[in-house]
Amino acid sequence: MSSEHMQIGEVGARTELPLRMIRYYEATGLVTPSACSAGGFRLYTREDVARLKAIRRMQPLDFTLDQMRELLALTDRLDSDDGLTAYERQSLLLRVREYEQHALWQVERLRGQLTEAEEFAQTLRKRLNRDRDKGKEKGRDRERAGAGTA
Repeated sequence: MSSEHMQIGEVGARTELPLRMIRYYEATGLVTPSACSAGGFRLYTREDVARLKAIRRMQPLDFTLDQMRELLALTDRLDSDDGLTAYERQSLLLRVREYEQHALWQVERLRGQLTEAEEFAQTLRKRLNRDRDKGKEKGRDRERAGAGTA
């Protein structure tokens, strides 16, 4: 096995994706292992890992599988630059910009959700602190009451 090829376990560790998700992305055509070992194991390259990382980054932005597939195809086409006319290149870039706008909108949505989640966590923290402080007051009151009866 070449040092540039990795088995799925190493790819999972590098991408922080469960192996079943990598297999699912393979089954849906989002990623294809670059090679296969003599024993039939899927082998991936750094480029495959980069593609899986891109897919993982699209997940929280609510990209559908079809959107992921299209965006990856667009960037593959732009990267290959095989015989693209200026018009075709501009057309591809325009579509990628639309995906960029979608991603930016989703990031703003997630920021709003994060703000709400942080506010909720702060509310819980205040509640716990308030109850803790009440417990301390009751303990001091009991100490005072006990000291007065001694």
